Parts: sequence; structure tokens; C-alpha cells
Amino acid sequence: MSSWFTGVAIVTSADADDRPHGLTCTSLSSVALDPPTLLVCLQVGSGTLAAIQERRAFVVNLLHNSGQAAAERFASPEPDRFAHVRWRPAPLTGLPWFAHDAFAMAECQVADSAIVGDHVIICGTVENVVTDGGRPLLYGARAFHTPYLSIGAS
Repeated sequence: MSSWFTGVAIVTSADADDRPHGLTCTSLSSVALDPPTLLVCLQVGSGTLAAIQERRAFVVNLLHNSGQAAAERFASPEPDRFAHVRWRPAPLTGLPWFAHDAFAMAECQVADSAIVGDHVIICGTVENVVTDGGRPLLYGARAFHTPYLSIGAS
């Protein structure tokens, strides 16, 4: 699977004390159109997973080509990742939105989950979407990449 190219997202939430949590995620997919539903796969034991399970909500930040530094930071074990990136509360949930690094953001309410091996599949019903255009950040063959054309370009 290391050769497979996929989009890069940062999945965020907050715990009961409103401390933000987040991680870089390439295990992301659209599940259904009605209702619009996304799934993310997060490692068992992750602080972000615990926050999502506690809050029952999460934000998917789809990163654009200038978001690589944020992707790298949120893939690292650094304890205070949020101190080094620009973010603001998402309009509906108030969860972390990386408006500076993301070309799209989806606020989701947890609809279902399942444990599969060392990961938990979280399905979230999309409650709000904000898009800003731009070229998505991709990851594949163990490196970051940017497509030549913007989304929607002909």
C-alpha cells in the first residue's frame, strides 16, 4: 500500500476539557451520499481517537499543496502540535479547522464505529462543509506530491 497515492487530511477533535487533538490521516473515504458520510481509520490508543469517541464529533481537514508542513507536524510524536500551526474553531462544532492549510473542511458527527485489528473505523455524518479550492496534497511512494491541475480545472 505504500505505493498507493491518496489525499492527505488532518483529523481533529477536542476532549471534554476542550484540549485540541489531531493527527495526519491518509485512511479516509467517502462512504455514502445520503446522508453524506465519511470514514476515517485511527489507531487504537490514539489521543485523537479518544477525543473523537468522547466528543462524538470530528473535523476532516483536506490539505492543499501548501499544507505539507502541517501534515508532517501532525504525523510526528510532538506533544503540542497545535502551538505551531494556524487554526480556528470550525463554524458548527468549534473543533479545530486548519483554514490556512486546508482546501476543504468537513464537520462530522460520529454515526458508527468498528474495531478492525489495531485500528478503529469511525463513520461520521457530514454536518457542514467549507471549500476554498486549490490543489490537494497527495501522499504515495513514501513522499508528498501535488497534482498539476486544481480541482475543477479543465
